[in-house]
Amino acid sequence: MKNILHWVIALLVSAAALEQSAAQGYAPEPEIGIVERLDTYLPDDIYIINTRGERENMLSLIDKPTAIAIVYYRCPGICSPFMTSVAEVIQNSNLVLGQDFQILNISFDPTEGSTLALSNQNSYHMLINKEFDPEGWRFFTTDSLNSRKLTNAVGFNYKRQGLDFMHTSALIFVSEEGKITRYLHGTYFLPMDLRLAVVETAQGKSGPSMSRILAFCYSYDPQGQAYVFNVTRVAGTLILFMALVVFLVLVLKPKRKSTI
Repeated sequence: MKNILHWVIALLVSAAALEQSAAQGYAPEPEIGIVERLDTYLPDDIYIINTRGERENMLSLIDKPTAIAIVYYRCPGICSPFMTSVAEVIQNSNLVLGQDFQILNISFDPTEGSTLALSNQNSYHMLINKEFDPEGWRFFTTDSLNSRKLTNAVGFNYKRQGLDFMHTSALIFVSEEGKITRYLHGTYFLPMDLRLAVVETAQGKSGPSMSRILAFCYSYDPQGQAYVFNVTRVAGTLILFMALVVFLVLVLKPKRKSTI
């Protein structure tokens, strides 16, 4: 049973990797979603605006394993549960925020200002019921040019809908050198996933995590503004797996010698 489970997980990872490769290769990128840019480096000319209204070079702020959270603060959909989950994983993790890692929350909506960023920063900091360095989780805004530079660099694709935006969510981990190492997709994070991402980012390693499987199994519904289980994709993968197993059994099964 364990062997079958391992094969299923391996197949889902492989299918997710193939889908990701297609998105990065010849297939067009999704209009809404995240295309992983693992092992690429952030541009050194992205500038973001802190809660005091000061313009800072983003790369100069990255001096330790860093998770970038791209949101917009007026979001009526997934941004609120996403940032609440970030606060929860900080609360439940034994990693030291501001020492072992840091988080940069950056609004991709150029109409949002520093006052709104500060208000959100104060609100989400209040959800953490333990001692922590507030400088470890900072909130920023940016202008349209730098917003586009950032979202293009990390593969964050979104679409305007009226006054709001349709988009997905992920924590995007970047090493001290500015290399993208890991994506934690969705709106819920486990402390062990956070620890693995931080530890491997500190070592400069990159690669998929269990969130790659979750991203493959769940698709974002822009209308409902939530992640839903993709039955067609998962069922198709499992059917393909079972057909392959049956084929291998028939081919590799030793033939019985006929007796005269």
